[in-house]
Amino acid sequence: MSRIKRVAVLTSGGDAPGMNAAIRAVTRTAIYYGLEVVGIRHGYHGMINNHFVGLKAHSVSDVLSKGGTILKTARSKEFMEPEGRKKAYENLKAAEVDAVVVIGGDGTLTGARVFCDEYYDIPFVGLPGTIDNDINGTDYTIGYDTALNTVVEAVDKIRDTAGSHNRLFFIEVMGRDAGFIALESGIACGAEAILIPEVHDQVHTLKDYLEKGFKRKKSSNIIIVAEGDESGGAFAIADAVKEDFAEYDVRVSILGHIQRGGTPSAFDRVSASRMGFAAVEALLDDQKSILVGFKNGEIDQVPFSKVIKLKKKVDPAKLEMVEILSV
Repeated sequence: MSRIKRVAVLTSGGDAPGMNAAIRAVTRTAIYYGLEVVGIRHGYHGMINNHFVGLKAHSVSDVLSKGGTILKTARSKEFMEPEGRKKAYENLKAAEVDAVVVIGGDGTLTGARVFCDEYYDIPFVGLPGTIDNDINGTDYTIGYDTALNTVVEAVDKIRDTAGSHNRLFFIEVMGRDAGFIALESGIACGAEAILIPEVHDQVHTLKDYLEKGFKRKKSSNIIIVAEGDESGGAFAIADAVKEDFAEYDVRVSILGHIQRGGTPSAFDRVSASRMGFAAVEALLDDQKSILVGFKNGEIDQVPFSKVIKLKKKVDPAKLEMVEILSV
């Protein structure tokens, strides 16, 4: 029989649509199994500052359709230091918390792993909550599908005006260190070119492509740029090419934080619910220091050590396909 009687849940780092579905699933699954649930507001910052609140089944009613996170989120520099983690541990023990479910991205999961290495008597299970889809050990993350749909809707509208005015649009999407949003949304939107951090020296290739496109009398071009591209982002790339293509009216659009918000898609709601449910069952099975994610459509468990050490890679075959389909 599990020794766990009280489970805490928190969200940390950047918010992502579907986090509330995960919170709801953790809360109601834990209650079903006779456990008490504590919500930690403002992530690790709240863990250090005792921002604890009891959660009941009704506490998570009507949250499935809401973006963001009802528990709020924050980044905590204090938690990066041993003294901060010690204070967080003492607060968890004082609140009689026996296990923690953390929902967030790479920084959140790294913090969980370090904490568990120091204070291994409180098991942590992580859920991948980030729109960037850059967490190793899971095929997709909470919020990624919704963000993609948001980008596709925006780019479709931009393409309408691009074609009407013979414009060359550089559209910057989120992805400081990973190009998953740029690549997948670019394919879905039929972008003529996609620039991502994983591929280097793309500006010269882009100029060659635009030259060929002009000769083929393309009336417009949509270029998707990940914000972390080494060339400096959409504005820098636009400046680098516009002098060579006076025939185009060059414009830049930064989609920004609209990609984080909005009603989560059905896919994100279902995926987050499945992960939250599986996280509680993993804790009851005495699992710890693991990420609960998806592999080939099924729930999978991956040790934090493999999640943090290995970098998730984009599919090079998709990049090749983009080039072929843009002919």
